[in-house]
Amino acid sequence: MTLIELVVAFTILLILTSMAVPMARSNVRRIKERQLREALHEIRNAIDKYKDFADGGKLGQLKQDSQGYPDTLEALVEGVKGSGTNADTKLKFLRRIPMDPFTRKREWGLRSMQDDPKSLGWGGQNVFDVYSKTDERAADGTPYSEW
Repeated sequence: MTLIELVVAFTILLILTSMAVPMARSNVRRIKERQLREALHEIRNAIDKYKDFADGGKLGQLKQDSQGYPDTLEALVEGVKGSGTNADTKLKFLRRIPMDPFTRKREWGLRSMQDDPKSLGWGGQNVFDVYSKTDERAADGTPYSEW
C-alpha cells in the first residue's frame, strides 16, 4: 500500500511541477520586460531633459554637430557645465546608467539623430535614442532592440 501511495504522490508532484515551471519562466520574463521598459523610459527622459536644457540655452558650449543631444550616456551622469544662472553648477540628468535586465550590463545600443531609426549601429555624432543589445524577442515576436 505505501509503495502505491508513494508513486501516486510522486506523480502528483511531477504534474504540479511541470505546470509551475512554465508559469515561473513567463513571470520572470514579464518582470524583465517591465524593468527594460522602466530603464528605457528613464534614459529617454534624461535625454529629452538634456535636449530641452540645450534648446533653452541653459547648457554651456556644445559641439556643433550634436544638435542639442548629449555626446554620450556618461555625459548625462557626469553632468554638463551650465550657462547663465547655472554657470557655477554641473547639471546632471541621471544618477547612474540603468542596467539592461536581459544583458545584465550597463551597456546600451545607441542611435544618433543622423542614424536610421531601425539601425543597430551608432554614427557617434550624439545620443538621440537607446535600445537593448539583446537578441531576444518578446512574446509577440518583436525584438527587444525595437522597444
